[in-house]
Amino acid sequence: MTQRLPEWLTIRLPRPDTIKEVEGMMRSKNLHTVCESARCPNLPECWSKKTATFMILGDTCTRSCGFCAIKVGKGEELDAFEPANVAKVTKDLGLRHVVVTSVARDDLKDEGAEQFARTIRAIHHTVPDVIVEVLTPDFKAKPELVKTVTDAHPEIYNHNIETIERLHTVVRPQAKYNRTLRVLEMVKELDPTIYTKSGIMLGLGETKDEVLKTLKDLRKVGVDAVTIGQYLRPTMKHLPVAEFIHPKEFKEYEKIGEDMGFAFVASGPFIRSSYNAIEFSKKVMAERLAKTEVQTS
Repeated sequence: MTQRLPEWLTIRLPRPDTIKEVEGMMRSKNLHTVCESARCPNLPECWSKKTATFMILGDTCTRSCGFCAIKVGKGEELDAFEPANVAKVTKDLGLRHVVVTSVARDDLKDEGAEQFARTIRAIHHTVPDVIVEVLTPDFKAKPELVKTVTDAHPEIYNHNIETIERLHTVVRPQAKYNRTLRVLEMVKELDPTIYTKSGIMLGLGETKDEVLKTLKDLRKVGVDAVTIGQYLRPTMKHLPVAEFIHPKEFKEYEKIGEDMGFAFVASGPFIRSSYNAIEFSKKVMAERLAKTEVQTS
């Protein structure tokens, strides 16, 4: 039986003309977006603003998370032109902040790390001033694979913890809570200039104390930004929603996160890891400008 959504979970109507324009660009370059594959509720708003999160390494994931709508199966053959095509569409859309994510590719020897690196370099070469944010799989916390990505110098490295520790075996059966923390910690060790980011979903049966512990764990490994959003069941085959969190509670978590020392906290029912990423990008650019002015003065 379909759950009835509370009144605050309503989606604004899109501008169809702009959405078709973005969709046309993606299909012309054989590109995928997580917006479509994950059935993101923010697709109409983001695409109408000509922003999207590119999903590289194909559209088929080798892992089966209980919350995710991306199809599962054998990974596709890598597209050698994908990095250049992502860079081209980034330029054509006039993006100032581009998010690059992927499916998990446990079938590949490097789990897709080199394709991430090539895509980052291609974007920076084509649009030198753009902020590149990557949202990667955990690469099983292999230092050499995380280093492959950090060596390409993305401005923001995002890896989502998704849920509290107790629920990991149900929500992310092929991932590990502490492994996610280790990946985020490793990024800071490899390149302290890269901003780290993570996200958590609420409404899967977690308690407030468990959410606070997760936020503390993320801060402990130096995470700079965190996103907190409502889990919405993509299909009846996926995990059910245990609770719809009221916007006031999201605001409370936002204040708590800021008090913990996160540089940026986005918390609300429709917040997703790359939703309104440009807002954090503005902070990154402002801090970078301030550092440059200090160095040249």
